[in-house]
Amino acid sequence: MASTSSGLKPSQSRRVTRAPTRMVDLQNNDEKVIDSELVPSSLAPIIPILRVANEIQPLNPRVAYLCRFHAFEKAHYMDQNSTGRGVRQFKTYLLHRLETEEEETVCILANNDPKEIQLFYQKFYEENIVGSEHTKKPEEMAKIFQIASVLYEVLKTVVPHGRTDEKTERYARDVDKKKEQYEHYNILPLYAVGIKPPIMEFPEIKAALNALRNVDNLPMPRIRVSHGGPDDSPVMSAERVKSINDILDWLSSIFGFQKGNVANQREHLILLLANMLIRKKESDHTELDSATVQKLKMKIFKNYTSWCNYLRVEKKNKTPRNCDTMQVDLIYIGLYLLIWGEASNVRFMPECLCFIFHNMAHEVHGVLFSNLHPVSGETYQEAARDEESFLRDVIAPIYQVLLREVKRNKGGKASHSGWRNYDDLNEYFWSDRCLKLGWPMNPKADFFIHSDAVQPANEFICIWQRVNQAAAGKRKPKTNFVEVRTFLHLYRSFNRMWIFFILAFQAMLIVAWSPSGSLAAFFDAAVFRSVLSIFITSAFLNLFQATLDIVLSWNAWKSLKFSQILRYLLKFAVAAAWAVILPIGYSSSVQNPTGLVKFFSSWAGDWRNHSFYDYAVALYLIPNILSALLFFLPPLRRHMERSNWRIITLVMWWAQPKLYIGRGMHEDMFSLLK
Repeated sequence: MASTSSGLKPSQSRRVTRAPTRMVDLQNNDEKVIDSELVPSSLAPIIPILRVANEIQPLNPRVAYLCRFHAFEKAHYMDQNSTGRGVRQFKTYLLHRLETEEEETVCILANNDPKEIQLFYQKFYEENIVGSEHTKKPEEMAKIFQIASVLYEVLKTVVPHGRTDEKTERYARDVDKKKEQYEHYNILPLYAVGIKPPIMEFPEIKAALNALRNVDNLPMPRIRVSHGGPDDSPVMSAERVKSINDILDWLSSIFGFQKGNVANQREHLILLLANMLIRKKESDHTELDSATVQKLKMKIFKNYTSWCNYLRVEKKNKTPRNCDTMQVDLIYIGLYLLIWGEASNVRFMPECLCFIFHNMAHEVHGVLFSNLHPVSGETYQEAARDEESFLRDVIAPIYQVLLREVKRNKGGKASHSGWRNYDDLNEYFWSDRCLKLGWPMNPKADFFIHSDAVQPANEFICIWQRVNQAAAGKRKPKTNFVEVRTFLHLYRSFNRMWIFFILAFQAMLIVAWSPSGSLAAFFDAAVFRSVLSIFITSAFLNLFQATLDIVLSWNAWKSLKFSQILRYLLKFAVAAAWAVILPIGYSSSVQNPTGLVKFFSSWAGDWRNHSFYDYAVALYLIPNILSALLFFLPPLRRHMERSNWRIITLVMWWAQPKLYIGRGMHEDMFSLLK
C-alpha cells in the first residue's frame, strides 16, 4: 500500500469521494489507490483515521492495521445496515484488506497489540514532538499533533480500560494541552510557535494582540475541582483560579461563550483594531492608543447608543474615571462581538441584541467596579461558567419563540396577521417594556408566553419549553403593524399624493367650468371663492385617512401603548371636527345660499361672518406650513426626531407615529436644492 504525503488537511478531509468500482484490481493491488480517498461522503469522519494509517504504514504496519480496524468499527457503527451510497462496497474492500494485514503484519516493539501501540505512541511523541516545537513550521507541527491525537484515540480502543501506562497518559495530556496552539485558523495563526508567520510580525497586529492580552486588575474567575477522598470517602471539592490568556477568555469564563466563538471573535477584533491603527497618519504603529479604541467603540455601539436614547435609559458601556479606559472599552467591544457571534438567528433582531448587551454590560460593570451582583446585590462570586451557558440561558429561549412562529406560518400559507416574523419580534424591543423581561429573563413574561406547544429542535429548548407551558396568559400579539390585505393601502400609504391629485383636479374643474373658462378666471373673486372649497375636500380626505388608520391597525391595538391609541383617536376627532367646521365656515361666506349650503348656513346661526372661513383655512394650514418649513430644513427635522425634549417629543408624536426605525432619515439641503 502506497503512503501519501497529503496528511490530515481539512480541505482534503472534506472531499467527497466515490466508492471503488473495480474491487478485484484493488484487492490485488494492481492500482496504487489510497483507501482514505475511497471513503463515501456519509463516512467522512473516518478519513483522518485512514490518513494516519497511511502516514505510519512505513513506520509500523501493525499499528497502521490497528488504525484501519478502528476506522472499520467506526464506519460499521455509523451505518450498520450499509444503506449509504457506496458504503457496502467500501466496507467490503476494507474488511478484505484487514483480513490480509492481520496475517501479514506482526508486532515490532512488543509481543501484543496493546503494548505495541503504546510503545509506538511514546516513540512517536519523543521523536516528533519533544524538542521540535521551535524547529518545525506550524503547519508541520499541526499535522504531527493531529496524528498523535488520532493514535491516542485508537489506543484507547485497543488497550483495556485502566491498563494504560502512566507515561502514555502523561504524553497524551501534554499533546492535548499543546495541540490548541496549532489549531487551524482563518487568517491569524495566533498560537504559532517556532518560525513566526510574516503576518504576525506586523506592528499593528502585535499592538492589538498585546492590548487584548492585558488582563491586569481583572477579577479572575474560579473553577471548582472535585476529587475523591481517601478510603472511598465522599467527593471533595476545591476552588482554583482559572487561567486566562486575554480579555475574550475572561469574558467567556464570566458568561459562558463557546470556544469556537471566542476564537473567531478574537481574530475579528484584532483585525478591526489593526485596521483602525494602520489608518492613522503617524508612522509608529507599535502601540495601540485609547483614541483608536474609542473610535472603534463609537462605530460598533452606534445602534446601541441610538437605542438607549430612544428608550430614555442610561447606557451601560460607560467607562468610569480612575481606571484603564482602553481595557474597559475593549471589554465592552469584545462582549458585544461575542454576543453577536453566538446569536444565531437572533442576529436578525438588532435591538434584541442591544437588550442583551445592555444587561450583560451591567453585569460586567458590577464585576469590575462594585463587586456586587447587579440582580441580588450580594458580593459577586467570579465563578466560571460552562461553554454553553450563554447559548442555553439567553439565546435558546429567544430562539424558541422564533421556532414557534415559524411553525405557525404553515410553510408560508398562513395569513401574515396570524404569526410574527423577525421584524415583529424585534419591535418588542423598541419599547421600554422589554426591560420588564428582567435579567435573567423571566420565562413567564409576555414575550415568551404561547398558546400552543411546538416540539423543540434541541435539548436546550426543551427545558425552557416545559417552564413556559406552566405560564398563564395569552400569546403576545404582533406589534405596531398587522398586515390587512386591501387595496385601501394604496390610498393610506400614498395619501399625500392622492390628496394633491384630487384637490388639483377639483380646482382645475372649477376654473374650467367658470363663465370665461380661461385660466385668468382664477383671479375672479367668485371663482377664487369657489376654488377655496378644495380645503373642505381636503378635510374629508384627511378624515378618510384617519378612519383607515384606525380600521387597518385595529388588529394591532392589543399591543399598542395607550399613547399610540390616543393619537389615533385624537387624529380622528380633529379630522372629524375640521370636516364639520370648514363646511360651516364656507357656507357662511356664500352670498344668497341655496340647497345644502343653505342648510349649513342655518346651522351656523350667529356664526355668520364672511371672514370666518378665511381664518379657519389659515388655522387649518398651519400644520402644513410648518411641515413645509421643516421639509426645507432637514438638519432641524432630523434633530427634532432624535430629540428627547418633552415638548419636541409631543410635537413629533402628533406629527408621525413613534417608531425606532426611520428616524432622522432625510435628504440633506443640497440634495433638496438639486
